[in-house]
Amino acid sequence: MDDIVTEHLSKSYASGWPGRPPFVALDSLSLVVRRGEIFGFLGPNGAGKTTTLKILLGLVRATSGQAYLLGQPAGDVATRRRIGFLPESPYFYDYLTAEEFLGFYGQLAGLDRTAINQRVTDLLGLVGLTEARSRQLRKFSKGMLQRVGLAQALIHDPELIILDEPMTGLDPVGRKQVRDLILSLRDCGKTVFFSTHILHDVEMICDRVGIVMKGRLVASGRVEELVRQDHTQSVEVVCQQLKVEGNAFIHSLATRVLQQGQQCLIVLPSPDAVDAIVGEIRRQGGRLLSVTPHKASLEDLFFQEATQQASRPLPHMTSGRAS
Repeated sequence: MDDIVTEHLSKSYASGWPGRPPFVALDSLSLVVRRGEIFGFLGPNGAGKTTTLKILLGLVRATSGQAYLLGQPAGDVATRRRIGFLPESPYFYDYLTAEEFLGFYGQLAGLDRTAINQRVTDLLGLVGLTEARSRQLRKFSKGMLQRVGLAQALIHDPELIILDEPMTGLDPVGRKQVRDLILSLRDCGKTVFFSTHILHDVEMICDRVGIVMKGRLVASGRVEELVRQDHTQSVEVVCQQLKVEGNAFIHSLATRVLQQGQQCLIVLPSPDAVDAIVGEIRRQGGRLLSVTPHKASLEDLFFQEATQQASRPLPHMTSGRAS
């Protein structure tokens, strides 16, 4: 079963100036997020990620197209009880303690006192904040606030969790803590849909990803499947006791040659020339140390798509902003 489905979802904002075209924040976006998976929604700032999330949550109305969450149209009031959400820049009542903060949101979710007390204890343990339960939020670090924000999104035990840039502004320790928490949510059978521009985190935890550029979905699928579409693959050859200066054969095959003392690094654009380079090293009396292939990464794919999309004209920017 699919927990999120969008069909040709579009959103545009009027320019406010006579004769000027509207700014297109989303352009016929169609994607599917399956139950029980972690789905990373990637794109640079201004690509339309936050606009998409606001439409899914019923905070913004789409210009055209359809969106469904948990089998119901986006914005359905009853369905919202089954969804947890953490915005990119949440507001915290920082005079409250962690347990008071979560208790407040538990009341908003309609939980009774007994259920709230149990959920607060369980969630503070889940996000690693048990020892800080009586500390005011104003004394929390950025990473601690992000984790208590995630606990807030989980207070009513939702089936689907939507997170907008959950790793932004976190140090490496905080990012690891949030990544581990997202993985634990999947282990509990939850569906997690989060937007981000931090590619390393996506490669580590996501089951599938979608890449959006200028409001358009340009790629979607499993990370290894998307990366495999790019057949370019570099190979690094390291050798010793080889003088490459003036060796026209090696320079004709390599994209980069770096000599440092007795050691030489030769970078090839593909595996095709490896045998020829290794043969030349041996003919010249060199000593082969290593041959290291480098497969294309998600970052390579991301920048490849960004380069292609850069040739498209920018939409007319207005006060309505997509991010």
